[in-house]
Amino acid sequence: MNRDLRRDLYAALAAALLVAAAVLVGTAVQERDGTLRVGWPPLLATWDPHVGPGTPAALAVGIAVVVYGPSLAGRLPWRALLLAVWGAGLAWTWSLALVDGWHRGVAEQLTTRNEYLRVIDRFHDIPAALADFNHHILIDAPDNWPAHVAGHPPGATLTFVLLDRVGLGGGGWAGAWCITVGTTAAVAVLVAVRTLADESLARRAAPFLVLAPAAVWVGTSADGYFAAVAAWAVAFLALAVTGHRPGWTGPASGLLFGLTLYLSYGLTLFAVIAGAVLLLGRHRVRPLLFALAGLLVVPAAFTLAGFDWWEAYRLLVRRYYQGSGGVRPYGYWVWANLACTVLIVGPATVAGLRRTGVTLARRPRTSPDVRLGVLVLAALLALLVADLSGMSKAETERIWLPFAMWLLPACAWLTGARGWLAAQAVLALLLNHLLLTGW
Repeated sequence: MNRDLRRDLYAALAAALLVAAAVLVGTAVQERDGTLRVGWPPLLATWDPHVGPGTPAALAVGIAVVVYGPSLAGRLPWRALLLAVWGAGLAWTWSLALVDGWHRGVAEQLTTRNEYLRVIDRFHDIPAALADFNHHILIDAPDNWPAHVAGHPPGATLTFVLLDRVGLGGGGWAGAWCITVGTTAAVAVLVAVRTLADESLARRAAPFLVLAPAAVWVGTSADGYFAAVAAWAVAFLALAVTGHRPGWTGPASGLLFGLTLYLSYGLTLFAVIAGAVLLLGRHRVRPLLFALAGLLVVPAAFTLAGFDWWEAYRLLVRRYYQGSGGVRPYGYWVWANLACTVLIVGPATVAGLRRTGVTLARRPRTSPDVRLGVLVLAALLALLVADLSGMSKAETERIWLPFAMWLLPACAWLTGARGWLAAQAVLALLLNHLLLTGW
């Protein structure tokens, strides 16, 4: 065993110990006073070993990607590779979701009492609902919004309202939307990595973007959809600042960044990743102006409709501490959140992050490896800021999906890809079959 592989394994072992500590300490705290508000710390889940209709497919997809993924990623034409990544990601995510069955795994996920679909009928007059949105955020407000509706700008809820308006109403269509759109995030990340670093790194990362344990929560949570919107915003910005049709990729990036801001308040931290992309780009001024023009569209539309983003965020902070945010102890979650991250990105990504540090320290600044390292480091920095803010205590296995997608390309530096892919697949399968997750 060479020295680099041994150190990778040490990093993965340290991450496993962090998860074990979060489970043991969290279980003790939860049994003592119930302040963690999760059933299987650090995850919002319950212990429930089970199999389901998706089990055979999940096993088959996992084995196929482990065996054939690295070789196919190396030889498929680029566009065919992107389609293959999306197709394999769809198969992996759907099969994992269906381990819990159609109703529990997909159709009912976005219809529970805290979810978006519970308020569809309150948006029959969309402009009026947006203008009145902030009056229902606080817990003690009349007809207060369910937790997820109150916890996000109305762009999140409005997505499902519009799906309902076009005839795709109900939990089944909502779940299918989140999985179908959410799995495109891997494609967007590959486009950005190829554009900002090089194609060989993107190809080596491709199988890891398919088999990420994060797929357990992409199917089915709205945060998987949010992850895709943010990922395409970054990908289009990467194309724009490297001279790839900035006349439309710049505005497209800005438009999606604007939408991202109205899907989740926490995704304002994608400014850190966008800053890294600008740093790595060759053409900055013109694409940035185009992007800023696009960025104004969504905020202007919501503001004209009467929704005040800043007031809503201030009210959300108050609601957060009215509810579970005021109970869940920061001293536990500030490090247990990182254990959740280990579970969504897997041991391979932990080893890849170790290699990221080595790469940034030792490689020439202009090398493609360092350029990828800067992108990964920006995502890690955004995630750590979210952690330290105290506004992400628990449930980060879904909340941080948008950031986690940008950590996965670190796996491009790993040797013995099939072994690491197998570890990723086994972790995802164990999580989905031993636990009944909240999403």
